[in-house]
Amino acid sequence: MTLIPEIKTKRLELRSMRLDDFDRFAEIWASPEVVRYIGKPKTRNESWQSFLSNAGHWQMYGIGQWAIVERVSQQPIGQTGFFFAQRGLGPGFDNCLEAGWVLASEAQGKGFGSEAVAAAHEWFDQNRPEPLVAVMSKANAASRRVADRLGYDVLRWAELTGDPVLLLRREKCVAIGQTVAN
Repeated sequence: MTLIPEIKTKRLELRSMRLDDFDRFAEIWASPEVVRYIGKPKTRNESWQSFLSNAGHWQMYGIGQWAIVERVSQQPIGQTGFFFAQRGLGPGFDNCLEAGWVLASEAQGKGFGSEAVAAAHEWFDQNRPEPLVAVMSKANAASRRVADRLGYDVLRWAELTGDPVLLLRREKCVAIGQTVAN
């Protein structure tokens, strides 16, 4: 079994997803506000398949996504990490790990996304210093600011499920160092 690292920041903990996190995971992914830039709300079954896929990434590749847990409340507020999506978006993208992050609507606008994603990238830079890619809607200004701070550059525009998306690529390590000791 793959050991999933735990990462702590000033306000957050990135940890493995647990079975008892699933209801919260499904609730987050069912919210139209949460997925407005990344697709349509997921059914409970679609969320379950995604939840299991994350566990499979850790098992198969030694990398995946963490639950983002707010340290004071100990409540999951989202997820961040890395995965292989097999999107068919072409050279310079499909062969790379993809970074992603999602936050519950009530957690947005508080800097939690920046804090969690920076911590995940810092871990990545120390353990798997290789290029990363990301997919983003042009309208998702908040996520674009996070990606810009972490050194993502525009690779090209593409179409995904009928919508135009921006493909980003990060060649070098530029994490902003917000993790703290356990």
